[in-house]
Amino acid sequence: MVVTGFYLWWPRGGTRWAQVLLPDLRLKGRLWWRSLHASLGFWLGTVLLVFLLTGLSWTGVWGAKFAQPWGSFPAAKWDAVPLSDATHATLNAGGTHEVPWGLAQTPLPASGSPGGAVGVPAGQPVDLDSVAALAKRLGFTGQHHIQLPQGDTGVYTLSADTMSGDLGRPTQDRTVHVDRYTGRVLAEAAYADYPLLAKAMAVGIALHQGDLGLWNALLNVLFCLAIVFLCVSGIVMWWKRRPKGSWRLVAPPAPRDPSLWKGGALVMCALALAFPLSGAVLLGVLLLDWLVVSRLPALRTALG
Repeated sequence: MVVTGFYLWWPRGGTRWAQVLLPDLRLKGRLWWRSLHASLGFWLGTVLLVFLLTGLSWTGVWGAKFAQPWGSFPAAKWDAVPLSDATHATLNAGGTHEVPWGLAQTPLPASGSPGGAVGVPAGQPVDLDSVAALAKRLGFTGQHHIQLPQGDTGVYTLSADTMSGDLGRPTQDRTVHVDRYTGRVLAEAAYADYPLLAKAMAVGIALHQGDLGLWNALLNVLFCLAIVFLCVSGIVMWWKRRPKGSWRLVAPPAPRDPSLWKGGALVMCALALAFPLSGAVLLGVLLLDWLVVSRLPALRTALG
């Protein structure tokens, strides 16, 4: 709806940018609502797309199958140590999402390798106390997490990131893995090591969740209130446009310029390909219209 909103209100046919970007408060009635809806929607549209994309990144189809594999941290950077069959997502306990988005599908390193950098000093037992002391030496001085090894090849994982609530700045994200047997540092991933998409998601998710501070939370509240206004103003415009005394939905007539609706159809097809479930919904609506609505005169009249 955001993309089609941009398409509908994009200046064309003599419309100037000023008419879209600045509401004309001198107008009355439906035109006043229309002008305010268009201007506010145009300004908020880009922010809303960021919110939607960061939210969609957690979905099981578009996020897990398309976006996340492409934007995950490349485990090939850890070529000096063997990798386990478990991914970082297994560190999420009880259905939580505390592992950074760009690491969730990246395999964990496996303990039992002679490789890695010096970690726990030789001669000391590798346990929670020595790993906690190592974390301090590595710079984990503030709030952070220590994940215990899971299984024979599991590793100690030291992490501090915005996803787990440890940090308020995603650019300081850091994850370190320690061999459970030798105490050596097997692998490390910081924000600077993330792929471009993972960096964008780290910042975008923090903004989405209001993790960057009170200003972020208040800004999100104002933004949500503006979205509520867009929804309400859309209903008001429909209410004012409908024929008086009619309770039908009264769909607007087809555009006089064929290129306008054809362009809109191309936009919707592109979105349907990018987001398969949205495409399935559009297909379902078309089938409903063809199989049911068109064959029931009373329903066709109510919707038409």
